Amino acid sequence: MAASRRNPAPSASPSAANAAPEKPEYRVEALAKGLRLLSLFDEQRPTWRVSDLATASGLPMPTVYRVVMTLTAEGYLDHLPNGDYRPGVRTLTLGGAALRSLDLVSLATPKLQRLGEETGETVNLAVLTGDRVLYLVRLRNSDLVTANIQVGSTLPAVHTSIGKLMLAHLSEPELQTRITESSFPAQHGPNAKVSLEELSQELTRIREQGWALQDEELAHGLRSMAGPVVGAGGRVIAGINLAVQARDWSTQRIVRELKPVLLATCAEVSQLVSAS
Repeated sequence: MAASRRNPAPSASPSAANAAPEKPEYRVEALAKGLRLLSLFDEQRPTWRVSDLATASGLPMPTVYRVVMTLTAEGYLDHLPNGDYRPGVRTLTLGGAALRSLDLVSLATPKLQRLGEETGETVNLAVLTGDRVLYLVRLRNSDLVTANIQVGSTLPAVHTSIGKLMLAHLSEPELQTRITESSFPAQHGPNAKVSLEELSQELTRIREQGWALQDEELAHGLRSMAGPVVGAGGRVIAGINLAVQARDWSTQRIVRELKPVLLATCAEVSQLVSAS
């Protein structure tokens, strides 16, 4: 794998001679191309053909083919029977290791495990990225039937309890910038809001009460409640939620039985994060 090296040009200036030498910059082009291709895989496009990768990346087809073959041989891509490629197990392992190294995840996980044990329900920790929520921790109840959400998954913020909670704490200009017509996907649950205008009153209520409910907005049969993780300066940096089956939990029961223990856990995690 070839690498290019750029050294600073020599200077006859005395001040330059006495200064600490500039560190040379290294760039491994083949690695950069591989990372560029891997970054194209997401939930909207989880599989790709080599020809489509070449078009999307702007790289020559022979280059893309060589990089894809290398990534496949090393376990970072899987070759599917229909000819498509998808991220392999080694890619997921790298992502999991990166997420586990985050201070927020390390500090929150023991509290989240306790919350899951106390309630018997699925617990999630997520942050806002663009107009979506990114799941950092997911402790799943064995009988919860939902979409295939895993650590590293993203979902539309407008249809999730954590997403709505975090959107409620954005300034109006930032909210208008983040949330556009395309932030509201065509596929959603029966009670989903389909525009920012519809959602705005609920966001105001969430900001005032300090917690958010998702009532079959993401998918039929799924409800959840989210509370905030507050960092230094009082900024909401993440959300924790409990996801439950709608057939077992009415919204009234969620508020009555789950809200106290959820918000207590959020307060404990917030205290840990602020003190770290």
